[in-house]
Amino acid sequence: MNCLLCHSPMIIQPTWSGLFLNKIGPPICERCSKKFEKTDIKEDKAEWIGSIYENSLDGLTSVYQYNEAMKDYLHQYKFLQDAILSKVFAEDMRALLKNRKAIIVPIPMHPEKLKKRTFAHVDRILDDARIPYVHLFEKTADVTQGEKSKQERMNAEPLFAIKPGSTIEKKHYIVIDDLYTTGTTVRHAAKVLKDAGAAKVEAVTLIRA
Repeated sequence: MNCLLCHSPMIIQPTWSGLFLNKIGPPICERCSKKFEKTDIKEDKAEWIGSIYENSLDGLTSVYQYNEAMKDYLHQYKFLQDAILSKVFAEDMRALLKNRKAIIVPIPMHPEKLKKRTFAHVDRILDDARIPYVHLFEKTADVTQGEKSKQERMNAEPLFAIKPGSTIEKKHYIVIDDLYTTGTTVRHAAKVLKDAGAAKVEAVTLIRA
């Protein structure tokens, strides 16, 4: 088996637990794995105080920092459409979400962007993580939040709407995205869910920029 990132051969020692659970070992080698750095950045809620999004998000968890290795990974996965790379961080997502008593909701791609990219990258990671999810959003705008000023983000029109025919219950929801940059995307999504009746909304992202 070869590493999915550097393609070097990996020697996987089989174990009884791996055989019984149908696990084939890690998708990347130890050398590549060490290039990714876990993050301990805490969410800064201060900049959202006074905005309509102030209490929209009840919690945030991100796994990795946006370092050079992660930039290269995202470029290859999302922009070069190397879909098999969804397996690289699937187990990280599974470890975070498998025991959570919540409804998992991925952030959707705009239809035009989905057509260009050919696959939904967040969905694909969740599929490989064997985490069930539901699509409750439709995207109403295709904009890059990182290019906007703080005030423009505060006053932006909603990025999402609840899909027609969907029912939002008074339950716990977790919004999933790949990259947290300004926090606008997950807060817009959380507010839509809260306004529709959700009791609690958290966000989990693979990366924190």
